[in-house]
Amino acid sequence: MLKIDSSLMFNPSKVAEMAPELERCGFDGAYTFEGQGDPFIGVAAAAMNTRRMDLMTSIAVAFARNPMSLAYLGVDLQDLSGGRFILGLGTQVKAHVERRFCMPWSRPAARMREMVLAIRAIWSSWQSGERLNFEGDFYQHTLMSPTFSPDMSQISAPPIYVAGVGPKMTEVAGEVGDGYFVHPFHTAHSLETLAMPALERGWAKAGKTRNQFVISAQAITATGTTEEEMASALFSARHQIAFYASTPAYLPVLQSHGLEAMQPEANALLKEGKWMELAELVSDDILHQFALVGTPAEVGAALRKRFDGKVDRVSPVVYSPSADLLAELLSQIRG
Repeated sequence: MLKIDSSLMFNPSKVAEMAPELERCGFDGAYTFEGQGDPFIGVAAAAMNTRRMDLMTSIAVAFARNPMSLAYLGVDLQDLSGGRFILGLGTQVKAHVERRFCMPWSRPAARMREMVLAIRAIWSSWQSGERLNFEGDFYQHTLMSPTFSPDMSQISAPPIYVAGVGPKMTEVAGEVGDGYFVHPFHTAHSLETLAMPALERGWAKAGKTRNQFVISAQAITATGTTEEEMASALFSARHQIAFYASTPAYLPVLQSHGLEAMQPEANALLKEGKWMELAELVSDDILHQFALVGTPAEVGAALRKRFDGKVDRVSPVVYSPSADLLAELLSQIRG
């Protein structure tokens, strides 16, 4: 059965209010995002105010941290949530890692692969009591004493989902991840022709099958129940599509549609500080390829058409939604 998730892109005090509302509406899960704050704080706030929903970071910037810090965070949030936490990791782009977080950047797919393996090695050491001895190209973890080892006798290691857009990172997600986050900047065509073949290559490397893996998709969504809500949602969706299109790392998705010329246009507008003009780059045709658009009923039907039988979890990315709109959208998605 397709699980339906929602976002918790708020400050922690708002998350504490919104998370139980989403749970009461019937959402299966909710995720925080590394935007204007630390996503792990939001998960903690949600964990203390919910009892059933899965809670995940989608995503936390992996390269802003190290495997040991992520291992501790994963265990702490798994404990706090009663086993409902999913550690979702993504790379961010080079400029942000180097210039915003002041952290090293190189060979991102290989680095992500090693980071996931290192986190798992740390958890295994805590669970078994065996000596920690992880030696990689990027990370070396060889010191751990009982004083600093969490008691994992009653705590299972959380699943790790990896986000990716390009084929190399998506293949890594298939190989070492428990799940894959489909980036909101995708289309039905790019999911079928870019993401799925890369995941299959990763599964083959690891000897996995499809039913041993979770695919979780986020979909840009423009919906509303009033003309004002709809106009605002359409502008937000167009703006978000153009913003993602400006990023060189996301070029493969544009290329799959012959839209690669859009990338330098969007990038130039950003460099000139013309944020409001970005939305004008997104025609109706492009909008409908990337986003789910319409009334909640129309979006529900479109979401089922795009994702049923192809992914395991899906989250409609709705900008500035009310709880009532989310409840109506969830009802329509479930038909």
